[in-house]
Amino acid sequence: MGTVIDSHFLALTAIVTIGYQFVFFVITALLKFDKVTDFAGSTNFIILAILTLVLKGAWYFRQVVLTCLVAVWGLRLAIFLLSRILQWGEDRRFDEMRSSLGKLAVFWTFQAVWVWTVSLPVTVVNASERNPYLQTEDVVGWIMWCVGFIVEGTADQQKLNFKSSPENRGKWCAVGLWKYSRHPNYFGEILLWWGIFVGSAPVLHGAEWLVIFGPIFLTLLLLFVSGLPLLEESADKKYGNVEAYRIYKRRTSPLIPLLPSVYGSLPLWFKTYFLFELPLYNRNLPQEGLNWCRTSKGEGGGDALKMG
Repeated sequence: MGTVIDSHFLALTAIVTIGYQFVFFVITALLKFDKVTDFAGSTNFIILAILTLVLKGAWYFRQVVLTCLVAVWGLRLAIFLLSRILQWGEDRRFDEMRSSLGKLAVFWTFQAVWVWTVSLPVTVVNASERNPYLQTEDVVGWIMWCVGFIVEGTADQQKLNFKSSPENRGKWCAVGLWKYSRHPNYFGEILLWWGIFVGSAPVLHGAEWLVIFGPIFLTLLLLFVSGLPLLEESADKKYGNVEAYRIYKRRTSPLIPLLPSVYGSLPLWFKTYFLFELPLYNRNLPQEGLNWCRTSKGEGGGDALKMG
């Protein structure tokens, strides 16, 4: 019986997601108005979480907590991203898409897949008949979400404040959490969604464990597709010839926050295999900077440590 209900919920959330994203796709295509893109993605998560909770009507404590966590995350992100794009103007990701309906359709389709897939743990928990007592996984998952939420929100605000200051125009952000990670906001987002999955674990049974594909998909997306690669490429093209930037990149972890003095002294093989310092993040550096990033140890580390 549970499997049938789960299938219905999965189909329903897919239909709702496709329909919701299609509406915003039409708005974007007809009006050339792309300021609502991130708002559409973030609010879609809220809709799916609340919809599945209400339709099931069980109102188990675990379901309510996970739904609230997703709703709080989505609301915070939607408000932040919408206010940011309204302040900054057009979304540069769409510069090459506005004149191509096909590329625009691919983007919105991919966004629908992202929302539906990453929402899977909450969808399955809210659709489930099972309601075991609170377990260690619940608490661990909620703590992971709290840490990730605080890190992501703090990093977003720090970068917004930095870029809003006229004296920082043309500079890269290396303040606050950005001293310890080149992308602390993505670290926070990945951590909180893995927290949602861990918090859903006590309910999962059999094939339902496949919802782990949700946080895996998000992690791979940010590491290899639309997250770090695009931002690293953009920053390298802007600042790759600046020695201070190459020092920052040499000493700063791409994702997991670490002390610069520690990260800068680690061998390249360790950074690559354990800290996600992947070659594709350096392929747009000028040759001089690229050779420096290929250094296996912290040669020149004395100069790096003097950068404060």
